[in-house]
Amino acid sequence: MIVTEILARNARMYPEETSLIERNPQQGTRLELSWREFDELADRIAAILISRGVGKGDRVVQLMMNGIYWLPVYFGILRTGAVVVPLNYRFDAITIRKCVQTAQAKVMVFGSEFIERILAEKGNLDTWVRHYLFAEEKAGCPGFAENLLPIAAALKTEELALAIETPLVTDPAGLYFTSGTTGDPKGVLLTHRNLESACYIENAHHRQQHEDNFLLIPPLYHTGAKMHWFGSFIVGAKAVILKGADPQSILEAVSEEQATIVWLLVPWALDILFAVESGEIKLDRYRLAQWRLMHIGAQPVPPSLIREWRKHFPAQQYDTNYGLTESTGPGCVHLGIENTHKIGSIGKAGFDWEARILSMDGKPAARGEAGELVVRGPGVMQEYYRNPDATREVLIDGWLHTGDIAREDADGFIWLVDRKKDVIITGGENIYPVEIEDYLQSHVKIQDVAVIGIPSLRLGEIPVAIVQLKPGMEASKEEILGFCEGLPRYKRPRKIYFDTVPRNPTGKIEKPRLRKHYGGQSESFQIG
Repeated sequence: MIVTEILARNARMYPEETSLIERNPQQGTRLELSWREFDELADRIAAILISRGVGKGDRVVQLMMNGIYWLPVYFGILRTGAVVVPLNYRFDAITIRKCVQTAQAKVMVFGSEFIERILAEKGNLDTWVRHYLFAEEKAGCPGFAENLLPIAAALKTEELALAIETPLVTDPAGLYFTSGTTGDPKGVLLTHRNLESACYIENAHHRQQHEDNFLLIPPLYHTGAKMHWFGSFIVGAKAVILKGADPQSILEAVSEEQATIVWLLVPWALDILFAVESGEIKLDRYRLAQWRLMHIGAQPVPPSLIREWRKHFPAQQYDTNYGLTESTGPGCVHLGIENTHKIGSIGKAGFDWEARILSMDGKPAARGEAGELVVRGPGVMQEYYRNPDATREVLIDGWLHTGDIAREDADGFIWLVDRKKDVIITGGENIYPVEIEDYLQSHVKIQDVAVIGIPSLRLGEIPVAIVQLKPGMEASKEEILGFCEGLPRYKRPRKIYFDTVPRNPTGKIEKPRLRKHYGGQSESFQIG
């Protein structure tokens, strides 16, 4: 059953029950949609898109912040038979344009936060985009767009008949953009079968029931948050979309909405622990007994964090998940709530998945030997969109080569060792060093530069820059950090080191050497 049919089933079985709740602590607002309202709104959005010429196989960009309308828009796009293209809300104008160009998107659905970025590239975007649809209830629809939600509300029932055939499970459904080590956007093409499999896999791992309530905090453009929600979605369980990730807002949402499952990123879990240890948060002021599962992912999890967490939440289940956009998000490897004695490991192959570790010669590695982690299962992407060379590099005989170096212990549990790909993961977001290096190379005083990630307890890693100045030039760390303010905040190096940038005989930066030298200068972890 494809995901759009699951939505229709939920609307039939639980029409007046709550499907989604949006909490906005800053504005003090709370919104709800029933399953019937969710399903009908998706139909209305689909009808509008079809009337604007969207059909099977077309690409529709979704550029929205988390909110109660994000998922109805997503399902509305899928209901047309089109391919939904959710974009990272941190993408700058140029990256948005590159993604639209690669997708050759026909329509863009967007929120108010993106108006300036769209306008900056609109002349180029108009080459592909024929309709711009503004997806917010509040006023502020720009003149170049149509206001989607009022149009949807005004549609008559007879206008909702969808003149589109139901997609096949093998049809493309989602185009999720990630960046390769070159920094150029690559589109991961997922099918309806991929999305369907995520529902069953997540539910098998975390055993969601109709009575559960999932607190959803991470961005919905990412496969991680949405595919974790899919485990609740398939049983018609409600979810709370929280706009804000501070400890008080999280605990208030868990308490007041009686959330039972929460997926956290490492920084948010740490913030809660620090707030509890400092006395800023008093746990006995919240109703938390029903919170049965905290799971975590998107970056390496410090074992010390989980040990501290379990001191404060001893009755709570814990799990961690490993996945990639190319594997339809989390689930291809997972620890399992019954395996907390293996904290630090990412676990074993997930439900309906296979996992292997291959040595450099492509043969299975011996137990304990480091090699590349490869996975095979129903979530493996169809391809890198319109990029056959990149696809052939990672899809070999049905196996997805993750680029991550791992080892398997004597009990068959997998432990990550390093990443083959030159990518920094900070707070669950991927940062590609070449983008920062290219920017810093434009500084008139810089001769060479290397950007690496060093361990950070709160964020997993932080980017730091090793800067080699031109002969005779002088610069302060403050000057270089000030220059970096031209980058998006999350891409800015946190530290600057002045040193010679080592390169091998072929001209490649010797980053393992830099990581070994500078990687020890990380943040310490002490609670209590």
